[in-house]
Amino acid sequence: MQSAGAASGGDAAPVSEESPARTSAGYTALTVQNLGSPTFPFMGSDGKAHVAYALQLTNAGPASATLQKVDIVDAADTKRALASFSGTALVDPSCGYGDCNRLRLLPSAPAKDAVIPTGESRSLLVDFTADDVADVPKRVLHRITALASANPASAAPAPVSYTVAPKDVSARTARVISPPVRGNDWVAQNGCCGVGFPHVDSLMPFDGGLRGSQRFAIDWMRTDDHGRFYVGDKTRNESYQDYGQEVHAVADGTVTSVLDDVQANAPGILPATVPELAAKLTVENVDGNHVIQDLGGGTWAMYAHLQEGPLTVKPGDKVAKGQVIGLLGNTGNSNAPHLHFQLMDGPNLDGSDGVPYVLDAFDYAGYVEPAAILAADDYLSGAFFAHHLDDPAPRTGELPLNGAIVNFGN
Repeated sequence: MQSAGAASGGDAAPVSEESPARTSAGYTALTVQNLGSPTFPFMGSDGKAHVAYALQLTNAGPASATLQKVDIVDAADTKRALASFSGTALVDPSCGYGDCNRLRLLPSAPAKDAVIPTGESRSLLVDFTADDVADVPKRVLHRITALASANPASAAPAPVSYTVAPKDVSARTARVISPPVRGNDWVAQNGCCGVGFPHVDSLMPFDGGLRGSQRFAIDWMRTDDHGRFYVGDKTRNESYQDYGQEVHAVADGTVTSVLDDVQANAPGILPATVPELAAKLTVENVDGNHVIQDLGGGTWAMYAHLQEGPLTVKPGDKVAKGQVIGLLGNTGNSNAPHLHFQLMDGPNLDGSDGVPYVLDAFDYAGYVEPAAILAADDYLSGAFFAHHLDDPAPRTGELPLNGAIVNFGN
């Protein structure tokens, strides 16, 4: 498992009318590049519409730059700010999870401060919310407030502000799919959208760009009815509640590739952290045994960390929604049994961007506090039902956010 809650996106803040909204040509020491494909909003299990993506900021000026604030504004009305990131939302060494540390060293580690030396780049993880999908504008711009070179000859930083880098954030609507697992008490580990867990933070350099293929991925883990991920010997995969559970196709489609020769890991050990095991990881096997399925419309589904042997599909097979394609395992870069599931805009993990989606139906049964996961040992020992609901609430057309506990039909 690349280790786990509601998403955070920064509070909307008014944009000062005194700050000019320069959207045409002008000197901008800090350049801003959109990373990834045009995106679109989706409803989360917090009842909010979410938009999540990433930017790359590069200091192309002669002076060192200090990023002070980034406003996400409606491109059709730049006085309307949808979110604002400053202070601890950009950098906070004391913060482990949430609306913090959005400014990242490349490819993606928390920046130590908000300074971007000349000739260097940082990434910025963006997530903002609206009450409804219909409230999200078609396009946004990014207002940068910083101390930076004001012109090509500025050797000392000065206050600057410019509004740049249009991004289409309503490119289409979220695809509705069925869940990849069945039964009750599944936890959406490492889900969207707060910073501090592996998937949202995981920008990787592939095909000449930084890709966020895992931005909307979920590590599905199941507990028993007391909130325990395992019962008995924690060093045995068979002790975990989800090990060997059936994995189902989320929609009709065609299998494009499979891997089915990776042996199971011992629980509690993440291969990437052990030099002799890390040396065996490759781009091809990092997600263990897996199935990639073409869902059509430029979208592929990935089911990863499956058991070796019981895959029931091969490349070229047509599969139907709900069909069993394999069994949940603990292979690849994983330290406990779980199903890593994601949608992406290409047929390979490398070079693809993550695609948001929603599930057709589930019952929301509460959440696991992110701090409880961060404080747990490598086996996720203990019980995690402190916020479990006695009366789960039916939901449709939402994506379970990080830490959500959900029940699916059998």
